[in-house]
Amino acid sequence: MNQEAAWIPRHNPWLVALTVTIATFMEVLDTSIANVALPHIAGSLSASVDESTWILTSYLVANAVILPMSAWVSDRVGRKRFYMTCVVLFTVSSLCCGLCTSLPMLIFFRVLQGLGGGGLAPSEQAILADTFPPRQRGSGFALYGMAVVLAPAIGPTLGGYITDHFSWHWIFFINIPVGIFSLLLTSIMVEDPPHVIETREYSRGKPVDYVGFALVAIGLGATEVVLDKGQESDWFGSPFIVFFSILAFMGICYFIVWEWNEEHPILELRLLKNPNLAVACSLMFALGAVLFGTTVLIPEFLQTVMGYTAQMAGMALSPGGFMVMICMPIVGQLVSRVDARRLIAFGFIILTVSLLYMSSIYPGIDFQTAMKYRIFQCLGLAFLFVPINTISFVGVTPSQGNQVSALINLFRNLGGSVGISMLSTMLARRSQVHQNFLSAHTGSRAFRNSVASAQALLFHAGSSLPDAARQANGELYRTVQQQATALAYVDAIRVGAVCCILALPLLLLAKRNLPGGKPAMAH
Repeated sequence: MNQEAAWIPRHNPWLVALTVTIATFMEVLDTSIANVALPHIAGSLSASVDESTWILTSYLVANAVILPMSAWVSDRVGRKRFYMTCVVLFTVSSLCCGLCTSLPMLIFFRVLQGLGGGGLAPSEQAILADTFPPRQRGSGFALYGMAVVLAPAIGPTLGGYITDHFSWHWIFFINIPVGIFSLLLTSIMVEDPPHVIETREYSRGKPVDYVGFALVAIGLGATEVVLDKGQESDWFGSPFIVFFSILAFMGICYFIVWEWNEEHPILELRLLKNPNLAVACSLMFALGAVLFGTTVLIPEFLQTVMGYTAQMAGMALSPGGFMVMICMPIVGQLVSRVDARRLIAFGFIILTVSLLYMSSIYPGIDFQTAMKYRIFQCLGLAFLFVPINTISFVGVTPSQGNQVSALINLFRNLGGSVGISMLSTMLARRSQVHQNFLSAHTGSRAFRNSVASAQALLFHAGSSLPDAARQANGELYRTVQQQATALAYVDAIRVGAVCCILALPLLLLAKRNLPGGKPAMAH
């Protein structure tokens, strides 16, 4: 293990970090950039909007399936070779997605794109953990974290701009030059450390865990389908969702039991006996739910309630990205000097306060207020990603880095899927509840006076009396719907704040990292 501790990469660690961050940004961006283009894609390929959502679901399912497998494959073929294969697969499938002429073709290549993209993140974090010495590891994770947080923030804006000014094909074509550039840099800058080479040689003679492969594909794939299609299909009122829920539950339970007892598992679940890693995975799950949930929430509110275009709604998130860019390097420096648990607690407290502040949202907010909401949130998010990654590597050996990265990224992605699914379900259900409550008061004198006033204005504007009455009632009904939707958003925001508060006690179970440059990994 001394050889592992003494290994120093040939190239500057910051150049290596920049190299892997390019691919990170490209892959995370692709998870959100296609959302705003779905109606255009559906129209171009003669598909319904409901059918076109499989473009998103197929990508998420493939991502979820490959994440836990990535460490095993990386150990078998070598981390650099696996990483470069993922970049090639992602880039080539992006080209094919842009050239597709039918929905089934696009879904097929989105699956391949998801497989390539899902294998990138775990490899990148393991590369950073090995490339940087412990005292600088936080700074390396900060650069990586900026890409993870910034990409979904600008994805809707960029997707809206490309779709409005060019065509939906270009949301895939833009990945091609980035992928080629990333591939060239990776071939020069990235190298496998000695322990990765030793693990590769040792793993070649191990048996293949075929049962584990099948169970993770069934369990996590079915889970993603349920989370993505649940609200759309009325959850357990749909036989389709019931079937996939049973499949997900049985697949995941059997997968956990099998992997825990398997001598050569594809995902080393026994690592979760390390309290720091278990806490880090739980916190990353919560962070993923809040990060992806709030990234969807603000632009969706601005579009559905305020009537903003996708591009304008996405622009409301952009200043938050700049806040992340400012704070992440600072946090990267602090994590080597301050107990990471304190930084995580601070981040969740700020995030809680920001969500409570955001619960004052209403249909009349201006663009600047929406930006303030996001900026305040991103201040808290900046203090979470780097410290959580830092404590996840406390007490593990360098040879376990691939498995640790796979677990952390798996929990983050699952958290994001759960967060978005919960948000969409709460908005639909709570909006109906509030609409029923508000409608019950439409017989009040104040409401009748409002209808009469609107009817009189429309009549004096030239409408006939029956048309004026119909238009007045229709306008006030839309106002009731708008208010009900806004109240549903407030409910969802408050639930997010409660989740952040509930995450704080988990820090009591984690051991502190060792500030001052002492190793965060066991040797």
